[in-house]
Amino acid sequence: MFTHVMIGSNDLERAKSFYDATFVALGGKPGEIDARGRLIYIHEGGRLMITTPIDGNPATAANGGTIGIVASTPDHVLAWHEAGTRHGGTAIESPPTERTNGSFVAYLRDPDGNKLTVRTLPTK
Repeated sequence: MFTHVMIGSNDLERAKSFYDATFVALGGKPGEIDARGRLIYIHEGGRLMITTPIDGNPATAANGGTIGIVASTPDHVLAWHEAGTRHGGTAIESPPTERTNGSFVAYLRDPDGNKLTVRTLPTK
């Protein structure tokens, strides 16, 4: 359904440090900057793009929005959470945990306040 998710950042260098660390923890690759100055991550068929807002106003996080990313294993979820908190992210919600449906999930806010979750697929 979606071709990509685009979020804004007020500091692309800081965002690159955070997202490089978290995507590498999931087995992905560091992001690349395209000709338009956008930071792009491609992982398992999905694309996450990060940019400074083109209207010149500050980037803000979506109130009520969450970006969900799939992980292969609970160890990847834990590595993502640890890498994110070491690179400017803030742990939110609950500690990384197994849900009743068998998925393993963790939540962070990135350095710009965007809410992210990484989880394994449900097993039940």
